[in-house]
Amino acid sequence: MESNQIENQSDSNSSDIGIETSWISKVTPFLENLYYPSESDEPIEWIQLKVNVASPLTVSDLEFFLGLPPETSVQEIEPEKFWEPVTTIEDWYGEEEKQQVAQFESLKALLETHIQAPMQAFKVGQIEIDVYLVGPMSEKEWGGLKTKVVET
Repeated sequence: MESNQIENQSDSNSSDIGIETSWISKVTPFLENLYYPSESDEPIEWIQLKVNVASPLTVSDLEFFLGLPPETSVQEIEPEKFWEPVTTIEDWYGEEEKQQVAQFESLKALLETHIQAPMQAFKVGQIEIDVYLVGPMSEKEWGGLKTKVVET
């Protein structure tokens, strides 16, 4: 297997693996001042995983590539569960909240356009949970978003 490596990157051009990823530089502006809601609103970051696995990514694959200890709780969730809290407009939303929903919808559209389907979502840990939304960009590289939610 390839080495397990995660990189946070805001701009990349992965011509060495045969794909054009300059679109990733467009992701960064969407992530500025964008927070994922939970008991503690947390920032969202772009991640890339250099892995050599075919889609779909399994829980075991993710555990291996993240170097997680066996006792760590990892569960796959539907990708829509990732988007639902940030793309749903509530009756009480003001202009700022509506603008943030629009920003999340634009981010979602950008990822769905450039990341090969299907995207997958995972929750890692308990209480302070890392949430990953990832999808294949090539045979050897996956990309997506990472954030944290607090659930007590």
